[in-house]
Amino acid sequence: MRRAPRNRTVVGCTLLVIALGTSVTGCTSDGDPLAAEPYDAADRISFSGPSEGKKADPDTPLEIVAEDSGGRITDVTAVDTAGRHVAGELAADGSRWHSTSPLAADTGYTVRVSTEDEDGARGRKVIAFTTGRPAVATSSGAKNLGVTFGPGTGTYGVGQPLTAELTAPVKDPAQRAVVERGLKVSSTPAVNGAWHWVDDKELHFRPREYWPENATVRMHSTLEGVMIGDRLKGGKAAPLTLRTGDRVIAVTDVAAHRLTVHKSGEEIRSIAVTAGKPGFETRNGVKVVLAKERLVRMLSTTIGIAEGSPESYDMPVHFATRVTWSGEYVHAAPWSAGSQGYDNVSHGCVGMSTEDAEWFFDTFQQGDLVEVVNSGGTTMEPFGNGFGDWNLSWEQWREGSALTGGAGPGPAPEEKARLRPRPA
Repeated sequence: MRRAPRNRTVVGCTLLVIALGTSVTGCTSDGDPLAAEPYDAADRISFSGPSEGKKADPDTPLEIVAEDSGGRITDVTAVDTAGRHVAGELAADGSRWHSTSPLAADTGYTVRVSTEDEDGARGRKVIAFTTGRPAVATSSGAKNLGVTFGPGTGTYGVGQPLTAELTAPVKDPAQRAVVERGLKVSSTPAVNGAWHWVDDKELHFRPREYWPENATVRMHSTLEGVMIGDRLKGGKAAPLTLRTGDRVIAVTDVAAHRLTVHKSGEEIRSIAVTAGKPGFETRNGVKVVLAKERLVRMLSTTIGIAEGSPESYDMPVHFATRVTWSGEYVHAAPWSAGSQGYDNVSHGCVGMSTEDAEWFFDTFQQGDLVEVVNSGGTTMEPFGNGFGDWNLSWEQWREGSALTGGAGPGPAPEEKARLRPRPA
């Protein structure tokens, strides 16, 4: 017997049983069963779902069984009126198929079942039904899972990750897969991207490479009404559309004391800088611009340096472009003019002349990229201190997806360390 192809979509309501009784060949004159039109398999399928005029329980799983040992199921697909598919699994020998994700409540579904008998003749049956509200007692008090997409409407640099904030934690891997399937991202031009679970309530989406320049990116959810788990169903989520700008990337070579800016693949400026000195080394790796502040007060006490000690400081800093929440900036540092281009004397930031800092401030926007190389510091954290998402390889990134990797329960949001501002 040939191996049955993997099924792509399923539904989850009640029990379907396909009874493949006496064989129907349906061959053409040349005896090739594959050349014949599929026969009507209605008399070989029994559906123990809702009776006429009734609705299916969306929480009850679906199973389809080929009862005749000589026949098999070759494919089962299901789609609702919104175009959403429901996932499931087909046994390798085609004897059984069952759902692996729930249905939405108060939604119409069309199910297409394909079969093949022992002579190779193909059968087909189409079933239509509508779901009602969940019937099981544990779902009567289900809460809605809201989703907020980020970063917001606007234009961003090509390094900007997308975010999805959930209103309730989702720890179970199967439930995470349901959520992830319902969070849709599309872009023009198209990209190959994936979601990554940062913790139980937060996901990030990024492409394999940086976003294309001047792209349009859209996010929306198809989770509304979908039962994700016991007492949890999908709620409403506002869609989001944003754009990317030019590809702007700064590379700081700490050993060479130079910062080089590239725009759309061409070098447009080289700047003499100073970076973190021993004990306060600047983090290596790729960082994403988070915000810009024309004036920020930097205090050494926020990183544990005692007031009045030799390393203490309290100063106003101009044209500060933030790249970590803990306080790494690219900023004006006129007090270190003699070291810029020659030595590293800062407490972790990248300092430059006021003129260069103002140009940098005006050139870069949220989502643009700042990369640091050849520093003695640690590598930028992937999460929790800004957007270090690009410091994970594509393989590591996909491991954080419930669909392509092994995304297990992450830490609860309240357990994540809250980093204090780190002036430099």
